[in-house]
Amino acid sequence: MYRLWCLLSVTLLTACAQQGTTPARSGGGFAPLQLAKSDIDRVAEAHQREVFGNLRLLAEKLYRRNPRELKKSGAVNLDAGVARIFEGRHDWKFAELQGKRGADAIYLAFRDDYAGDRVLALVAGLGSMMQVAFNDKTEFFIIDDLDPQRIYNAARNVDIAVWKLSMARSAQGEFFLLSNEAAGPVRNLSFEREFGKIIGSLDVLSKIVADKENRTIVKVIQSFATAVFLPIK
Repeated sequence: MYRLWCLLSVTLLTACAQQGTTPARSGGGFAPLQLAKSDIDRVAEAHQREVFGNLRLLAEKLYRRNPRELKKSGAVNLDAGVARIFEGRHDWKFAELQGKRGADAIYLAFRDDYAGDRVLALVAGLGSMMQVAFNDKTEFFIIDDLDPQRIYNAARNVDIAVWKLSMARSAQGEFFLLSNEAAGPVRNLSFEREFGKIIGSLDVLSKIVADKENRTIVKVIQSFATAVFLPIK
């Protein structure tokens, strides 16, 4: 009876939780919903906030380096362009991406025949892919069950996206999106660092979840030249 009461209480508490496109910032103080969270839930939320904070910063940097993509978005300025991606309740589905999410959206960013906002395609593709790895949730409770393999696969997929960003060129030989700048008097590797933080956070979380649940992660070694995105379902 006690266990049933606990389960019902958790279910009622979690039903009141607000879900959004990206995780909310951590608030101070105690809230009743904290009673429905385990330590691993709080760790997962912290890593998720970090991952999406890094992704938001990358979106800002990509728009600065690729102002023509911001113009395609129709946003009046940089802040509006970034806010549209991270603050709308769109479930990572955008009309100009034909509702595509994950790898399907990322591929659009590197297609010659795609005329839309390539920053949106890349960032929304990565964001939705990682959200699937987090069970499409922005808050976690005792009754939730994260899959460490999904999170690990998401990290490898970010690796692949970074490779495509650094190597993929149009038929005219131009980069689809400008990012790191290794030539010239000033080297700009800030994109690489931010992507590295995302990959590191996902890898650490996948190991934490796997150890906690006594589960095994199947490690994958890929050649970037032939790599395809790993499934996250």
